[in-house]
This record gives sequence, structure tokens and C-alpha cells, in this order.
Amino acid sequence: MNYNSTRDKSKVVTASQAIAQGISEEGGLFVPQSLPKYTLDDIKALAQTDYRGRAKKIFGDFLGDFTEEEISQSVEAAYTPEKFGSDDPAPISYIESGSTKMSILELWHGPTCAFKDMALQILPHLLTKSVKKTYSGKEAVILVATSGDTGKAALEGFKDVDGTRIMVFYPVNGVSPMQKRQMATQKGDNVSVVAIEGNFDDAQTGVKKIFTNSEIKAKLEKNNMLFSSANSINWGRLLPQIVYYFSAYCELLNAKKINAGDKINVVVPTGNFGNILASFYAMNMGLPVNKFICASNANNVLTDFIKTGTYDRKRQFYTTISPSMDILVSSNLERLLYHLTDGNAEKVAQWMNELSANGSYTVDSYVKSKLDELFYGGCCDDDNTRATIREMYKNESYLCDTHTAVAVNVYKQYVEETGDNTPAVIASTASPYKFAKSVLEAVSDEKLPEDEYAMVDELSAITKTSVPLPLASLKNAEVRFKEECKVDEMPETVLNSLSIN
Repeated sequence: MNYNSTRDKSKVVTASQAIAQGISEEGGLFVPQSLPKYTLDDIKALAQTDYRGRAKKIFGDFLGDFTEEEISQSVEAAYTPEKFGSDDPAPISYIESGSTKMSILELWHGPTCAFKDMALQILPHLLTKSVKKTYSGKEAVILVATSGDTGKAALEGFKDVDGTRIMVFYPVNGVSPMQKRQMATQKGDNVSVVAIEGNFDDAQTGVKKIFTNSEIKAKLEKNNMLFSSANSINWGRLLPQIVYYFSAYCELLNAKKINAGDKINVVVPTGNFGNILASFYAMNMGLPVNKFICASNANNVLTDFIKTGTYDRKRQFYTTISPSMDILVSSNLERLLYHLTDGNAEKVAQWMNELSANGSYTVDSYVKSKLDELFYGGCCDDDNTRATIREMYKNESYLCDTHTAVAVNVYKQYVEETGDNTPAVIASTASPYKFAKSVLEAVSDEKLPEDEYAMVDELSAITKTSVPLPLASLKNAEVRFKEECKVDEMPETVLNSLSIN
């Protein structure tokens, strides 16, 4: 299987080139030229194996220039019980009281307590193998823009990985205290973390500009280095996310919650659009999906886009209690547009140029009709997010984080609006302890402690739930990274970090 760019179909690369390069040279994203098709018998067969078996099958169908041994080694190294707490990295909690029936897909049992671990524990294995295949002898420089979770998960995945260096940029006031501490205390000789004076979109745009800066790329080439990405713009980040949607369906079959062929709704708290896009790929491979429910916080640019067909980032930016969704430019939407236009790279490039130049674009009626058929968009502000956390805890004895609560709230809006009771899989993207202050505010009427870790302890005591060990261990960890820079200083900061003049 080969891949081409969303903005130029003449740019064709292998799987290993797509993963090593991260982004096409003209700024487009790599997409598969075709998708494997799975029958119900294929899905039943997947249900008879475990998560690692499902991953090996799906990776094998996409990574054409990887050997079976390379894929197996990567999967076995990534999804271990030591890293995820059990043989099932993505367990499901079933909420079935009254008329509420939700299957909550918990994607946060990995080493950084966020769903990004599902991809970023395996990406270093795929990336280092890809670089050896396509750019033998070069050192990969991983640049990451993060709204919170990707940064720590990427740092943890790539720390001390031979042949790589990783540098993470995050908005100084745009992540939770726990997320900031996770990144600032990161261990590893090849890691670097810098806060920027701006929001996530500033960080993401800055990284993209560095990627496509010919002068900087020439300097790296001279020093036997190349840029790559651990953001979901990298196909190696997106592919592992397809696996857990198939796995969730298999687990619903095994638990007799559905019958083979029954459709499900997929509900995702959405920021950069990669997580929900992975479920779209799964559907196009044969997974029976009825509706994709795209849940946003107060930064509801995607909600408006799904409802109107106009993407307009020219709006107020809100810093919310669900910071991983504080995004106004959802990069992976470009991939969806490519597929909804039946691969019209020229039209996608035109829309992306309009977004860059004018801050908005409007899709045509053909794409809008497909959006209406497949997607539902809804949003939830901070007050309703807290109310949903409280309601889920009080009524369902289930403690969820601020992002999962947005998804639950929007899902309930959808059911009330449509009456659709198709079984729903809700992606739960982070441990509630990563956002202890906001979650504690939601479930307790008492005055909050001032210290972040006192809040963590209080939340544990009140809810009788355990603090995940990776978060508990941060309390006494050494803070290593305190650097800040302006957005226009990002290129110089990267070169200085690499000791390149």
C-alpha cells in the first residue's frame, strides 16, 4: 500500500516514507491510496484474538514495506501489561442504568494516563524502523505541538530512543497544572520542552512552518538530521487509533452487547480531529458505524462546521477546563475533506489556502451532504462539563475527566434531539486525575485545597478511587524544563536545541 498527499496526488510514498517524513513537503498530509476491506467474518475472527492480535492484523494491512516480524516486534513492545496495567490496553466500562446505555472506551490506562499513549507507545518503534528503511544513518528530530496530552505521551514514547531527538512546544497558559508538570519533569537525554507565549494553534502553526522551511531543512540535512512529527498529522500516529475502534466492537460482540453486523454510534471529544477520523477510517474498512458524534467544548469551530459547512477560525479563543480540545485549527479535518471529495487534492489545497489566507472556507454541497449523513456536531461549555461530571458520578458511580464529560454531554444532546438509541461507544480520553481541580470542583461542594497534589488526594478520598501511579509519582519529581519563547522565536529555539547555527 502506498500513500499520497492530500494537496498533491503526484506525491506518492511508501508507508515507511510517510511515517518518517510525517508531512508532505508542500504541507499536505499523507493518506492511504486505498483501504483494506473487512467482512463480518473478518471482524468475528478479530474478536477471537486479543488487542495485540488485532493490532498486528490491521498494521499488516497498511504497512506494506514492513515485515511481519517488524510489526509483531513493535506491537509486542508497545502494548505490554507493564505499560497499560493489563492485557487489555483499552477496556470498556458499561453504563446501563435506566435509559442511559453507553459503552465507555477507556483509552487512558497507559504510562501518561491519556489516550495518546495508544499511538505514542508504538510510534517510536514504527518511526525508527521507517527511518532506517528510507533515510539510513540519519537522526530523526521529532517536533511536537501539544495542547496537553500529546506532549507528555510523545516524550515518554521517545525518551532515550536511539537515533531520535524530541522537542515539544506547549502553550504556557493552555495546559492543566498536571499536564505541565508531566512535561516539565520528563526524563531522558534526548528530550526538550519549551512553553510558548500563545495558544495551541500558534504552536501547531509554528511547528508546521518549521517543517516546510527550506533553509532550516537544509541545515538539518547538513548535520545528517531530518524532521518528523509525533502529532496526529503523522500517519504513524493515526493508524494505531483505528485499532481500538475495531477492538471495541469486538469486545461488544464478546460481551454480547451487540450482534455481528449491528451498527454503533461513535462519540469522540474532538480537538485536532485525529481520534474521530480514525473511526471514520474504520467504518470505511467495514466497521458497522451509524453516526459519528463530534463533541466540542466552547471552542466549537467543528460544531459550526458540521452544521453549516463553513469552517471559520476567526472567533474568540477560549481557555477551558478541557484544554486538549482548545483548538481552532483541526489539522486532521484536511484528511476527511480529501476522502469526502473522493480524492480531489486540488479542491482540498484550495480550501486549505483559503483557511491560511482568510481564516475560513466553505465546502461545496456534495461534501456538505456527506457531512450531514455521517456526522453530528455538538458542544458543551465548562459549566455543563462540570455538571455532567457530577451527574455521572452521583447517578452512575462513574468518575470521568473533563474531556470525556464533554462527549457524554453532547451524546445526550444527540439522543434527546434525534431519539437514536443505537449502541454508543464513547471515547474516554484521559484519567480524571489529570484534571483534578476541575473534577474535584464538580463532585465536591467543599473548599478546594490550594496545592495540586492535595486536590489529587482529596479527589481520591472523596470518590474512593485510586490515583494512577504515573501521576502520583510526579509529586517529588525534579522539574527539568522551564524555558519559554515567543512564537516567532520557535525556529531559532529548535536550532539552538540541536546545536546548529
